Amino acid sequence: MPKRCALALWLALAAGPGAAALPPYPPIAPDEAERIYLERFRAMLANPSGEAASYEPMETVPGARRVRPLPVADPASRGLDAKVLAEARAVAAAANSSAFLVWRKGALVEASYFGETRRETPLVSRSLAKPLTAIAIGRAIALGHIASLDQPVADFITEWQGTPRAEMRIRHLLDMRSGLLAQGFSPEPGDPWSRAYLHPVHERIMVEDYPLTDPPGSIYEYSNVTSDLVALVIERATGMRYARFIGAEILRPIGASGGHVWVSRAGGLAHSGCCILLPAETWLRLALLLKDDGVAGGRRLLPEGYVAEMRKGTPQNPHYGLGVWVAGPYVERRGFANPARPAPKVLHSEPFLAADTFMFDGNANQIVYIVPSADLVVLRTGNPPPKQPEWDNARFLNRILRGLAPGEAELVAQK
Repeated sequence: MPKRCALALWLALAAGPGAAALPPYPPIAPDEAERIYLERFRAMLANPSGEAASYEPMETVPGARRVRPLPVADPASRGLDAKVLAEARAVAAAANSSAFLVWRKGALVEASYFGETRRETPLVSRSLAKPLTAIAIGRAIALGHIASLDQPVADFITEWQGTPRAEMRIRHLLDMRSGLLAQGFSPEPGDPWSRAYLHPVHERIMVEDYPLTDPPGSIYEYSNVTSDLVALVIERATGMRYARFIGAEILRPIGASGGHVWVSRAGGLAHSGCCILLPAETWLRLALLLKDDGVAGGRRLLPEGYVAEMRKGTPQNPHYGLGVWVAGPYVERRGFANPARPAPKVLHSEPFLAADTFMFDGNANQIVYIVPSADLVVLRTGNPPPKQPEWDNARFLNRILRGLAPGEAELVAQK
């Protein structure tokens, strides 16, 4: 069969049986797709960050029709030392941050923006997007589109039925135990990671070409592809575009502003694992949804017990749950890759003071700490901090926890 006809057939089948209301992704000639891929690949090689040089095209992620301002309170009224917050603000400012927000006991007690960033500025999320994929799956389960975390992925990616990938469960897309090739980089254009990341038909690359290296569930291997597949599952399960589902079913109910997400081509699949742009307050509101056990405005959006499931590590990586990082057993340095592999690791000079701490954590040390026992959320977004002084993931949060009112810090540490 000619390449163009084969691709058109694949695209026609790609929506799967669970997404009858979703039109197939727009066709694109194979030669044109390769030209676009190589153009993006060369631009990525020339980008010092090693990321895509630009996110184009983008698709709108709708937010709440009316975004109500978050309540604001004096730190002292919420049991926080203003001097300690000022010290943390100075650390954030020196760390090339774009935003530093602190929420405590029902109010925003710190909201600092740096440089050209404002309250409404959409921020490049990098891997802060991965917890959002877990929230999306939880919402789809609550709505009845997905049966459970243990439903086979092949129920939606039906091309995998009857293959070793049929053993993959939905939870494996969230806890990085898909068995798919680990995140990597290569200067060769034929590398499967680059093709899955940059190709205008990346849904086809991920489903057909991306290697399965281990039995699903057997190993932790961090990768954008594993998270990007969530968009495909959501679209096939719900019949809605990923951006529309995120906006209508998550951002609007929590009263958050929307933004944009990178799609492989106009009308193509979203990059759910890395490349959504949302304002800092939206990330804060998503964290509040998890702090409050999946309830927002008195309405349950996530199944009861789902957030507790998100916060469980796995035997393969006790520090990673479903899209979120957890305090887990103390290690001085914790990286994103398989813990047994040599790779860059983030400094944690001391244990987290609150054992129930869990986090959105991504490249450039962008982080959102959630501490239910302290009724606290702390956000830091921005570019990579300077190499010296080295960013300290645990000390940044602990500094704030130590500024709680007398007796509170000790009480939080005991929980």
